[in-house]
Amino acid sequence: MYLQKFITKNIFIVILIVFSQLQSQRTLTVGGTNWTVTIPSITEAGDNYAGTYESSTSQIILAASVPLLLTNGKVSMHYTANPVWNSNLILSAKRTGDGTTTCVACSISGGTTYTIIPPTADIELFRITAVLALASYSNIPVQLQLSGVSVTLPAAGYNSQIVFTISDL
Repeated sequence: MYLQKFITKNIFIVILIVFSQLQSQRTLTVGGTNWTVTIPSITEAGDNYAGTYESSTSQIILAASVPLLLTNGKVSMHYTANPVWNSNLILSAKRTGDGTTTCVACSISGGTTYTIIPPTADIELFRITAVLALASYSNIPVQLQLSGVSVTLPAAGYNSQIVFTISDL
């Protein structure tokens, strides 16, 4: 007799993207849409999920400014459970473009490879440097990655909120 086991496990993950912050005249505006990760059902015994999922390359759109000459700004991030998150799920982010600016002598650097987003403590994503004028960037695209998805995770709806901040170095 042949017995086939069908496994359906619903894991629903939503990443909420919110927050903008003003620190020492540096500004950061966060746009884009919430990311709902669609995890396909497993129908074959012994199978596992793909494990890693990526958002669109411009899931998050940032606008940042550093208002003074010869100053800089650091854009950082962390996540918080909203309200439920599993610590085996790993969120990462990367900057997929420079955005747009009218400042010729300004620069944006770092953040072009995936950086793991920690819970509660900020980690740097990228830097902006103003040399001769106000450094103002808009339309900076950010992509998200979720890894650690596995059949060993309890079936649930997991939600997280990513917080972006800007500060001096």
